[in-house]
Amino acid sequence: MSFSLSTELLSLDAIHQRTRLKPTVGIVLGSGLGSLANFVEQPTVIPYEEIPHFPKLSAAGHVGELVVGTLGQTPVVVMKGRAHLYEGHDPIRATYGVRIMKAMGAKMLVVSNAAGGLNPRFQVGDLVLMDSHIDLMHRTGMVSDPSAGPAERNTDIPFRSGPVYDRALIAKTLDCARRLGYALDRGTYLATLGPTYETRAEYRAFRKLGADMVGMSTVPETILASSLGMQVVAFSVITNVASPNISKVTTHDDVLESASIAQSKLIAILKELLENLDASNCESL
Repeated sequence: MSFSLSTELLSLDAIHQRTRLKPTVGIVLGSGLGSLANFVEQPTVIPYEEIPHFPKLSAAGHVGELVVGTLGQTPVVVMKGRAHLYEGHDPIRATYGVRIMKAMGAKMLVVSNAAGGLNPRFQVGDLVLMDSHIDLMHRTGMVSDPSAGPAERNTDIPFRSGPVYDRALIAKTLDCARRLGYALDRGTYLATLGPTYETRAEYRAFRKLGADMVGMSTVPETILASSLGMQVVAFSVITNVASPNISKVTTHDDVLESASIAQSKLIAILKELLENLDASNCESL
């Protein structure tokens, strides 16, 4: 897929035929977290297949609906399910929803995912705030020369410069969690192409690289959002805990069940964060 203005306009037209609400925040919900969209008030629900050029989804736990409404007092657009590179999508198609969120008006992106816990202090159901990542997908692509002019740059491919995960948002999110009485860990997310659950040797290797959790998504979306000038905050829900010394089989059903444990905590923190941003008149929103 090649991104173009006409492609984007077709998608936006289909959305604007259903709603004219201009969201300030985009939210991407990962495996087993789609029911968080049920908390959106006065929702307009649009199946992906009714939006031109939106990717088709095949992963379990990803419904494939765009939900536009409000969360608290904040207008939001929610992707209920995401496209993965392992489903055969190229990075441009897999991240197309983020481009549309930005075009709709979103200046901030909240991303969530289900992840395997590598850090021994993590337990199933823990919610972890991502403060960095390690990209082992090898397909997200970077522009080699950021100083090149528009004619020389491939605008389909995001360029990463500086921190991807907004430091001010991380600090605000941690403050929100503390006010709610939640212990919110921070960690580094390692992204692999998938679709696989890791071997015990890979668990050990990833931990030595400095990763706290591992998954198969998020990084293409956050890199693109950052390159588009959006503020980015990302959460991992620990759905299984790595055991580098004991063989244990993880199934996708286990992942979906474990993700549901952290949903109430995540929605509470998100609501508090958005209210806090409104109250502080954050200039990005």
